[in-house]
Amino acid sequence: MVTLIASTGLAAVVSVVSLTLTGGHAGGPPLEWGAGPLTVDSLPRVPYVAHRGGAREVPENSMSGLMAAFRRGTAQVLDFDTRVLRDGTPVVFHDATLNRTTFLGGEVRGLDAGEWRNVRLRPRDRLPGSWRAERPPTVAEVLDRLGGRIVLMLEAKDPHGLDRLASLIRARGLTRSVFVNTNDPEVARRVHDLGLLSQLWRSARQLRTDRPGLWRSYVDVLDVDIGARDADLTRAVRSGIPRVWAHTVVTPAQRDRALSLGCDGIITDAPGRLARHPVRGPGTVTAAPGR
Repeated sequence: MVTLIASTGLAAVVSVVSLTLTGGHAGGPPLEWGAGPLTVDSLPRVPYVAHRGGAREVPENSMSGLMAAFRRGTAQVLDFDTRVLRDGTPVVFHDATLNRTTFLGGEVRGLDAGEWRNVRLRPRDRLPGSWRAERPPTVAEVLDRLGGRIVLMLEAKDPHGLDRLASLIRARGLTRSVFVNTNDPEVARRVHDLGLLSQLWRSARQLRTDRPGLWRSYVDVLDVDIGARDADLTRAVRSGIPRVWAHTVVTPAQRDRALSLGCDGIITDAPGRLARHPVRGPGTVTAAPGR
C-alpha cells in the first residue's frame, strides 16, 4: 500500500519535473562512450567516491544529484543504492520504504514500474543550492546515462534481484565499470561468481571480529567504516584485498586518518568539501583530486 504524505500547502509549492534521460538505448552502449567504457583501470591511486551522489551536497540517489556530482568532477566514482519493485524492476533508492525521501509512504517493493513513475523525491531543505522534486530513476536509466562515462558503485539492498542487476550490467558491457556492493560476504561471493566486481562493506562493530583475509579471493573492494579502531582498519589494509576504501567520510580529518592508516579510497557524502582541503599527513601536503 502507498500513502500520500500530506503537508499544508506543499503541493502548491512543489514543482515536479520529468527527467529527460539521454544516452543509452536498449541493445546498445551509451552514445557518450566513444571508443569504449571507462573502467576501474582508469581510477587514480586514491579515488574519491560520491556516496549516494554526495548526500550532503545533492539530493541522494537522484538523477540530478548524480549528474551534478559527475559534472563537478570532485569524485571519480558515483555510488547509489538499489531496490527491487514488485515486478522485478531494479530502481535507485536507499530505504525499504518511501517515507523518508519522497512525498509518499509505503514499501518500495509494493510498487510496479508504472506506479514508480508517480513517485517524487523530496529534496532536503538544508541542501546547498536549489533542487526540484523529481522521479527517482531506475537502475537501467542510470547505467544508460552514466555507465562507461565514470566508474559506478551500486549497493544491492535486495540481493534477490542480483541476477537482474547482473544482466543489466552485462548487457551494457560494464562488468569492469561497476562495483556491486553488499554487507554480506556470501552475496559478495555471488557477485564475484557472476563475473562482476564485488564490494563488501563492514561496520566498525563487524570489523572487530572480521578476518578480512578470508575474502581476498572474491572481494575486489573492502569498504571499511571510518569509525573503526586503528587496529581493525590496519588489519583490513593488510588483508590482501586489492582495494580498501573508507566510508562514510565527511571531514578532512577523517579522510587524513584513513589515508594515514593505509586505506586507498575515500567514500564521502561531501566530495566537494574534501576537494577544497588538501590532504595533510606526516611531512606531506597534497591536493585532493579533481577532474
